[in-house]
Amino acid sequence: MRKIILAAAVAVSALTVAACSEGTTEGAEATTESAMEDASANVDSAAAAVDSAATDAAATVDSAASDAAATVDSAASSAATAVDSAASTAAAQ
Repeated sequence: MRKIILAAAVAVSALTVAACSEGTTEGAEATTESAMEDASANVDSAAAAVDSAATDAAATVDSAASDAAATVDSAASSAATAVDSAASTAAAQ
């Protein structure tokens, strides 16, 4: 009689552990899927941030190049004026 009760208790315990393990497995799968979705969203967000930063950097470089070109043009014009003035002064003497 004791052996039958012990065997029944072991069988119930085994079924309980099996059911718990199945629930744990399903929970782990759901957690893994959620983590993958979060990682994918983070990668998409990072890619968008990198694209935005690259666009901003390109605009800054274009602006700096335009400013540098304007400064060079202005300096060249001032130098040409100075040379013309010096040439006029030298010719007048």
